[in-house]
Amino acid sequence: MAAAADLTRNDDGFVHLAASVPLRADAGAVAAVLERGVSGWEERPGLDGIRRYAVDLRLRLGGPGAALSTFRKAALVDIGAVQRGAKSHVVEIQWRAATAAPLFPVFSGLLRIGPGDLSISGLYAPPGGVVGRIADRALLHVAATGTARWLLGEIEREALAARR
Repeated sequence: MAAAADLTRNDDGFVHLAASVPLRADAGAVAAVLERGVSGWEERPGLDGIRRYAVDLRLRLGGPGAALSTFRKAALVDIGAVQRGAKSHVVEIQWRAATAAPLFPVFSGLLRIGPGDLSISGLYAPPGGVVGRIADRALLHVAATGTARWLLGEIEREALAARR
């Protein structure tokens, strides 16, 4: 069950983004994927304790298996060290556009692994001031949520593939 989007906006223009997918993989396997690196994502030099990837973030229109079109945007995704807990694990995650950055939001938040789901929760600022915030309310928040779910799905797919 996917989490409903939280459209809470605060006074400084940031928007809360929350997305999740059911966790079918073992939480430890997902944490291991994040610790060793996500295959297929081009690793770039990052700061200490941060893995940076060049990734084409994707938004599929029409849903899985019936995608009418897929939009891609080159981005830099930063993934922090996995903080392992007894029931769940937490990882800092950020992303931003690799090109034309002022036209796209920058996201910063947490990726949570288990129990039962894989989720992202954090903040982004829609670009373009007031006009960008209006566009975000009308459509862009749906795109941000879909992109976050795609990213979660890619991480989980790798953990499931490692199990085979």
